Amino acid sequence: MKLLTTLLFSLLCLTAVAQPGSADAAYVKEHYTKHEYQIPMRDGKKLFTSVYVPKDQSKKHPFMMDRTCYSVAPYGAEAYRPSLGPNPKFMQDGYIFVYQDVRGRWMSEGIYEEMTPELEEHKTNKDVDEGTDTYDTIDWLLKNVANNNGKVGVWGISYPGFYTTTALLSRHPALVAASPQAPIADLWRDDAWHNGTFFLAANFGFYPGFTNRQDDKPTQRRGARFNPNPGSEDGYDFFLKMGSMRNTNVKYFKDTIRLWNEMMDHPDYDQHWKDRNVLTHLHDIKTATLVTGGWYDAEDLYGAINTYKVLAAKNPNTPVYFAMGPWVHGGWARGLGDHLGDVDFGGATAPYYRDSIEFAFFSHYLKGTPLNLPKVNTFETGENKWRNYNIWPPAPAKEKNLYFLPGGKLSFTAPSATKESFNEFVSDPNKPVPYYAKPTMDMERDYMTADQRFLKDRTDVVTYQTDVLTSDVTLAGNIWANLKVSITGTDADWIVKVIDVYPDGAPNNKFTGKEVQMAGYQQMVRSESMRGKYRTGFDKPSPFAPAKVSPVNFELQDVLHTFKKGHRIMVQVQSSWFPLIDRNTQQFQDIMKAKDTDFKKATHRVYTSKNNPSFLKVRVM
Repeated sequence: MKLLTTLLFSLLCLTAVAQPGSADAAYVKEHYTKHEYQIPMRDGKKLFTSVYVPKDQSKKHPFMMDRTCYSVAPYGAEAYRPSLGPNPKFMQDGYIFVYQDVRGRWMSEGIYEEMTPELEEHKTNKDVDEGTDTYDTIDWLLKNVANNNGKVGVWGISYPGFYTTTALLSRHPALVAASPQAPIADLWRDDAWHNGTFFLAANFGFYPGFTNRQDDKPTQRRGARFNPNPGSEDGYDFFLKMGSMRNTNVKYFKDTIRLWNEMMDHPDYDQHWKDRNVLTHLHDIKTATLVTGGWYDAEDLYGAINTYKVLAAKNPNTPVYFAMGPWVHGGWARGLGDHLGDVDFGGATAPYYRDSIEFAFFSHYLKGTPLNLPKVNTFETGENKWRNYNIWPPAPAKEKNLYFLPGGKLSFTAPSATKESFNEFVSDPNKPVPYYAKPTMDMERDYMTADQRFLKDRTDVVTYQTDVLTSDVTLAGNIWANLKVSITGTDADWIVKVIDVYPDGAPNNKFTGKEVQMAGYQQMVRSESMRGKYRTGFDKPSPFAPAKVSPVNFELQDVLHTFKKGHRIMVQVQSSWFPLIDRNTQQFQDIMKAKDTDFKKATHRVYTSKNNPSFLKVRVM
């Protein structure tokens, strides 16, 4: 299945997508009265806001608010959303639901800035950001919407997850509960640039449709669906023929998309991106917070994990909860969450989250109902069980090194031979390694669990694997790649994949594809990419010295996965991953400005000796 970029436009409306037990607009209209307001901010700009008030006025109700850049449609006092709140239980329980177009988007005034930089100080009414906009909105709602109980909760997924995080920075005393879900935390590190590699397939089709407006004039007009490859879904062929990244403008966008150009003009982690890292501001937070994410969230895995870690570390006296399930981006908000691609998770996981975690959390803090919720609720893949901890990563997980050894071996025992050893391969950016068996124009939503056997004949993919495991091995926490490499060029990308190799006798399950066998399946568990020129600092790229052994260290992010007895642990290393990420010219240069003729072959080595060990630093339960 592919993750349609149009899905991203409707993330604010995840609850508007049909869900088990959800009602239609007739139910909403029967039980709620809709109002539309232009709420004034401290600098005079007005933000368009839809408010749905329960017709049952026998008791006071708390607010549930979703601030979004994806539109609060439908517009008009008589046009009702088909569902309200994070999931149907909220709508049936009775809340005052608030949906707001953020500054500069859709029907709200102002100029839109992607991930508006937050200010530590607000000295005048001109010093505005998403935190002040949230504060002013809450203040207005409390004073102007009758029969409220004085308590506000905020939630949102993806970009609205970012706005939920910035709501915390309002530090409004009435904001008592918030749930950033798959929140963007650092745009350079989340959706766009993974350690300096640009996520091409995910972003290329997204920005034309996202860009429905680039001025200060409110509009209900949607961005146009961009289809540069009519009649074909072969994304590998399309992006290869497109050529260098500069051709995105030369051939298609024609410098008309401001937000796209901001990314192309800032490939380094410079001040532009540092200003948009919301994690640096998450101190002195008093609001109870539930951070939610999915282990297979291809867009904002980093945001969920690191928003939780920073909040928990910097706000020890504040209730901070963490929930991670086996889900894709937003997968907990709809559907069953019982599988991804060919991989079976042993039953439905999303309804448990919606009922026993999300609803219970907000109901407690907004309505005073009892709460028995562990601080950390995580789903252990492989074992397919929910696990509860007091902190993440769990305290019992101990650091160990998983070493690459000569002969394609992988072991917790370090190499002992002093004689230099390495694996060598030729990387040709004009014949890049595909990230998926048949890439389409969109990012494939199940690439993060996909079978890697389609690469078995590639000579530019280096593989290491353990012997058959004689007992279960559970990894819990982040993984760090520590590579020792050399190249004949001056730059190179490095992709590391951690893979669960099933035994030859593994049976198929009800989700196994028609042409797939689970026997010998190579399930990707975690993967990440790194542009080598950023190995000494994301804001200070530096070239490789050809043929010199250099360390390349980067984080693969967290997992909670058990490699079962009888399975193997595999690690693959490669230097292209197309078209998930853009191609590296393998020359030290600004790749966003490179020409089609700049792409060069290079020979790469991954070292496996005692003096130059390559390994993964993992946390083992």
